[in-house]
Amino acid sequence: MLSHVRRVLLVGFMGSGKSTVGRLVAAGLSWRFLDFDDRIEEVEGRSVAEIFRTQGERYFRRVESEIAEDLLSEDHVVLGSGGGWAAAPGLLDALPDGTVSVWLRVSADEAVERVRPQAGVRPLLATGNPRSKAEALLSERAPRYGHAHLTVETDGRTPEDVAAEILALIRRKRPGIEIAN
Repeated sequence: MLSHVRRVLLVGFMGSGKSTVGRLVAAGLSWRFLDFDDRIEEVEGRSVAEIFRTQGERYFRRVESEIAEDLLSEDHVVLGSGGGWAAAPGLLDALPDGTVSVWLRVSADEAVERVRPQAGVRPLLATGNPRSKAEALLSERAPRYGHAHLTVETDGRTPEDVAAEILALIRRKRPGIEIAN
C-alpha cells in the first residue's frame, strides 16, 4: 500500500478541471503544479493544436509519453495529465511509487460546455459535432481513467470544492498515507 505521497496525478477528459483544480491542490499542499500540455508546448516551442495539425496525433503522443516519464519522476508536485495520456493501456497501473492518481470525472455535456470558448485549440473537438465526439472519446477512455486510485465527480461543482475533496481524500480516506514535505 502507498504510504508516502510524493506526487498527485490528475487524469480525466478535457474540461474536467485538471489544470484549474491541480493548481488549487498544489497550493493546498504547498507543492508545485506541472501540466503535461504546458511542458509539451514549452519543449516543442508550439501549441498542442499546431503539433496535432502539422505532425499528427501519433507524434504528439510520443512526445507526451516522454514528457510524462520526466514529470512523473518529480517530487512534491501535482501533475495535470493530458486528456488522452491516461487512456493508453497500462499507464495508470504502472505509476511510480509515491504517486496518487485521481480521476476527475466529467460528463460529455459538461466537458463540451467548459471547453467551448477554447474549441479551436482542442484538436480532437475542432471539427464535426463536439458533443458527439466528446461522448465517443469519453466512452472509449472512461474504462482506463477508472484505473486511477481515486475518483472525484466534477459536474456542477466549483474547482475549489473539487480540490478540497481531493485534499480530504488524500489526507483522511487513505489510512497510513503521509504527505511528503
